[in-house]
Amino acid sequence: MDYDIWFRPFVWIDYRLAVLFLVIIPLILLIWAFVQKAEGIQRLLAIYWRVSSLVAITIYLMIAQYPVSFISGLIAQILIPISLWFWVDINDEIEYQTSGSLKLIFTSWRWATTVYCFLGALAFIPFLGCAFSGNMIKTPYCRVWFEAPLLFKEYFHANSKAEFLGFLGITSLVIYVLYLSYFVLIKLGKQGRSATPQ
Repeated sequence: MDYDIWFRPFVWIDYRLAVLFLVIIPLILLIWAFVQKAEGIQRLLAIYWRVSSLVAITIYLMIAQYPVSFISGLIAQILIPISLWFWVDINDEIEYQTSGSLKLIFTSWRWATTVYCFLGALAFIPFLGCAFSGNMIKTPYCRVWFEAPLLFKEYFHANSKAEFLGFLGITSLVIYVLYLSYFVLIKLGKQGRSATPQ
């Protein structure tokens, strides 16, 4: 049975779930948190958006069909749950100072996104080999992951070349890696698991 035929629907389902869990719901929650003046949730979502920007970077890398997109996609699914639960001070603030429907829906989204990313990362591991494959573009097993990003390009960047969008993706990835390295090597040692600067 051809890989290109049997698992394509699951790839498209994954992209649709990503739009729902990683874009639409957190955007609604962020607006709701501002309206409700729920500072803990606002702060956590601000961190979430910075971390999850790696997903957007991955889309642009996939438009240009760069192999590194498979690595960045997997790392994004690992970093997002960490960003949602890592901060002790924000977790306490949300737990003890926030109440009502916003807290319930936010907590439900946080757990659902964690499960989605965990399962997504496990399912994506077999495709990591595409990042090191010389024939990646010719392999349906790998190429199927580029279909949704290319459709995204048709809708939002119809007049842009894939190479230019890939350049934007690579530039953004370098900046992301530099900032992440700075955080892990310098800021993390000073702040620990507190999101509030010491």
